[in-house]
Amino acid sequence: MAVVTSFLRCTTAAALALHHHHHQPALLAVRLRFPRHRIPTSRAMSSSPAADAAPAPAPHQAGPWYAVPDLSLRGHRFAVPLDHSSPGSPSAPRITVFGREVVAAGKEEAPLPYLVYLQGGPGYESPRPTEASGWVKKACEEYRVLLLDQRGTGLSTPLTTSSLSQITSAAEQVEYLKHFRADNIVKDAEFIRRHLVPDAKPWTILGQSYGGFCAVTYLSFAPEGLKAVLLTGGLPPLGKPCTAETVYRACFKQVQQQNEKYYKRFPQDIQVVHEVVRYLSESEGGGVLLPSGGRLTPKMLQCLGLWGLGFSGGFERLHYL
Repeated sequence: MAVVTSFLRCTTAAALALHHHHHQPALLAVRLRFPRHRIPTSRAMSSSPAADAAPAPAPHQAGPWYAVPDLSLRGHRFAVPLDHSSPGSPSAPRITVFGREVVAAGKEEAPLPYLVYLQGGPGYESPRPTEASGWVKKACEEYRVLLLDQRGTGLSTPLTTSSLSQITSAAEQVEYLKHFRADNIVKDAEFIRRHLVPDAKPWTILGQSYGGFCAVTYLSFAPEGLKAVLLTGGLPPLGKPCTAETVYRACFKQVQQQNEKYYKRFPQDIQVVHEVVRYLSESEGGGVLLPSGGRLTPKMLQCLGLWGLGFSGGFERLHYL
């Protein structure tokens, strides 16, 4: 699914680029340069004299307010320990966790309680509001919303194929990845609460999908930091009888029903899908190479169901695709 999405984004970007090229020849080309983020491991830090001499980063830095229609926003950067089990060590590596504070326009200094949004995924950044709309608009009537880029995502210290390639040992990669689970996302949130909230008062969290898993983990690890917990579509299996296999078996029935509903609505797509799957199966390597470097296989094609069969309007989008 990610490969197909990447392909669609690439083709859309290419079409836009061609449109601008033909209709706006006076525009200047701009080269974007993205910095290479160095993984903050203990080994990397100890091997660099400059790193040993550098002062510790400030635990919290707040940016200036800026505006989108009917909202005021500002960014916060927090220097949190990579490993929360040894937070007090001066040589302990730290990473950045970014949060975007959002309030209704004119309420920048209002004494509003905090609502922290825990994004789904895992691996996705928090929403980037462009106007006051949807749940953000509603939440800003009563809260000061904090859109958290969980560690490894968005403007937080990234966890990507490029950054992880700096660690050559598979075992060390696994050890590093262990620091990016829900338990440390919760510990990051507690670090932020103590540095951001006046008197470190408990706050409210909203967990979406995987964010709901993080919210339940928060209830287990640090309930003292919570005033209320809101969950939307993200309650993990609870109790011994509710295993992953039980959840998947229940999901299989829903997937079958959605497929039947889709083909009943668009029966002409049955032949289209059969032809596409046959073509992909008979292609060299069992699929077709995409501009992103991935390969579109029949199994990858099936993953479109995550996008097309589980969201409102998804049937139509899948049919047009």
